[in-house]
Amino acid sequence: MKNDINVNFINTQKLFCQRLSINNLNKFFSKSTKPLVKMIQEPQINPQLAPVIAKQLQMIIKQPIDGVHVIFNEQDVFDIQADIDGPVDTPFQGGVFRCKLILPPQFPQMAPKGLFNTKIFHPNVSEKGEICVNTLKKDWNPLQWSLKNIFEVIKCLLIVPFPESSLNEEAGKLFMENYDEYFKRAKLLTNIYALKQEANILKGNNQIVIDEADKKNKVTQTQQKKENDQKKWLKRI
Repeated sequence: MKNDINVNFINTQKLFCQRLSINNLNKFFSKSTKPLVKMIQEPQINPQLAPVIAKQLQMIIKQPIDGVHVIFNEQDVFDIQADIDGPVDTPFQGGVFRCKLILPPQFPQMAPKGLFNTKIFHPNVSEKGEICVNTLKKDWNPLQWSLKNIFEVIKCLLIVPFPESSLNEEAGKLFMENYDEYFKRAKLLTNIYALKQEANILKGNNQIVIDEADKKNKVTQTQQKKENDQKKWLKRI
C-alpha cells in the first residue's frame, strides 16, 4: 500500500514538472525573489547626521571662507559642493574649481572623499579629480572636524602642493624637476576648463566698451537672490 502511495506521489510530481515550462519557472522564481532583491540596498548615511551637517553649513554662511563659495542643495543636505577660486600667484589664478565632498556611510568615523569636478593639473589631484590630502587621510579626526576646515585645507592645497605624495605622477615630477613647465601646463588647463565667464566685451579701435551699470545691476540682483535663497534654506532646516 505504501509503495503504491509513493509511486502515485512520484508520478504526480513528474506530471507537474512536465506541465511547467521553463518560462513559467522563470516567472515563478523572479516573483518569489523580487521582495528579497528590494531588501538588499547599499549602505546609507545615517539620517541623524543631517542636523549636524546643516549646522556646519550654517557656520560657513555666518563665517564665509575667502575664495570658497558653498553651493547649497535644499533637496539633499548631504550633497556638499563648493566653488573654489584659484589663489593669486598660482597657475590656478583666474579659475573657479568645483569641489565636492562625498560622505561615506561610516561618516564621521571614516573621512569624506574630496573630488574636483573641474579638470585640474595638480600633483595631489588624480586625473579623475580625486584629492589626496592628509586631513582626509591619516590626520582625519572623527571627533574634531568641520566642513569649513576641510574646504580651507583644499584651498591651501592649491597654493602649496605636496609632490611627495602625488596622485598625478606627471604633475608631481614636473613640479619637482621643472616648475616653469609645470606652471605652464597647469595654467593651460586652467584657461581651458576653469576660467570665469566674464561679461561680454565689445572691442573697437583701441577701445573696450563695457556696460558697467548693467554689469553692476546683474551682480546686485544675483547677490540678492543668493541671500534670499540662503534665508529660505535656513528656515527649512
